[in-house]
Amino acid sequence: MKAIVINTPGELTLKEIERPNPAPGEVLVQLKFVGFCGSDLSTYLGKNPMVAYPRIPGHEISGRIEELGEGVPEGYAIGDAVTVVPYTNCGKCASCRRGRTYACRNNQTLGVQRHGAMQEYISVPWEKILQAPGLNELELAMVEPLTVGFHAIRRGRVEPSDVLMVLGCGMIGAGAIAGAAGRGARVIAVDIDDHKLELASLLGASHLINSLSSDLHAELERLTGGDGPDVVIEAAGNPQTYRAAVDEVAFTGRVVCIGYAGSEVSFATKLFVQKEIDILGSRNASPEDFREVIAYLEQGIFPLDRMISEKVLPEDASRAVKQWAGDPGKVMKILVNFKPKSTKYE
Repeated sequence: MKAIVINTPGELTLKEIERPNPAPGEVLVQLKFVGFCGSDLSTYLGKNPMVAYPRIPGHEISGRIEELGEGVPEGYAIGDAVTVVPYTNCGKCASCRRGRTYACRNNQTLGVQRHGAMQEYISVPWEKILQAPGLNELELAMVEPLTVGFHAIRRGRVEPSDVLMVLGCGMIGAGAIAGAAGRGARVIAVDIDDHKLELASLLGASHLINSLSSDLHAELERLTGGDGPDVVIEAAGNPQTYRAAVDEVAFTGRVVCIGYAGSEVSFATKLFVQKEIDILGSRNASPEDFREVIAYLEQGIFPLDRMISEKVLPEDASRAVKQWAGDPGKVMKILVNFKPKSTKYE
C-alpha cells in the first residue's frame, strides 16, 4: 500500500509498505482524507525535536472501518465513517491518574513520536475510534485540528461575558475562535494575514486586527475600554505573541498557550504578579472536546470549502508541502486524498 514518508528534513517521498493486519482489540481503518498539520511541516523542515526519521506524518484522519480485530466490542461495523484520536496514554503518569489522559507524560502522537496516518490503511485500538455518521469525509478530517482550539477554550474557562483575543488565526486559532464564539464570547482575532482574518470573521470573530498594519495595543484599548481582553489564546507560537499575550491581557485575566515558541521567551514577570493572571498550557484535546467539535460540525455552519487550501493525491504531496514550506502563512489546510475513486462503502 502507499505511504507518504518524510525520510529526512526536506525530503518527502511516496513509498510502498506492507498493509497492517488488526491485532486483537484493534480496528483497521481505510483512510480517505488525511490533513497535514503544522507539526508535520515542522518535521519536514527538521524543526520538530520529538521526531526521529524516517517518519510517516499525519494525524488528522477521515476514514472508514475496513476490518475488525478479535475482541472489538459490538457497536462498530465495517463501513462506519470514523475519525481517530491520535494520542496514546500510559494510564500511570500524574496526568493519567488525574483523568487528563490527553496530556499523558508518555504520549505518542500519530505522525510525531510514531508513524502516522499518511498511508492507505492504519490499525488502531478500538478505544481510539470515533464514529461520526453525521459528518462527511472532509468534515471528519477537520475534527482533530479543531479540537485543539476548542480545548484551549475549555482550559480558559471562557464564558459569554468574556472578551477573548486569539493571537494567530491558523487552523488551531480557527478552532479557538469557533469554540469561543459558540460560547457567546466576544472574539478579537489577531493575525498578520488579511485572508486569515477574513476567515476568522466567518468563524465568529467580532473584531479583526492586522498587527502588522495596526497598533495592537491601541486597538485593544479602544475595543475593551482600556481593560484589555479577559482571555488571550496564544496560537501563533512565537516570542512576540507570547509577550503580547501577557502584556495585553486584562488584570486577573487568563492566558492560554497552545503554540510552541521556537526560541526562549523573556517576560516582564512583574505583570504575572501585578495583574494576578492565570497562565495555562493547553495540550491536545479531551474526549469532551472531540464530542463538542463533532456536534459543532454537524450544525453545518463551518466554512469548510474556505478552510481547505488544497486537496491533493499522495503522488502530489511532495510538491504541495514544498510550496507550503515556502509560504506557510497562506495555507490553512492541505488534505491528502488516499481514495480518489469510489469504494465499496460509498
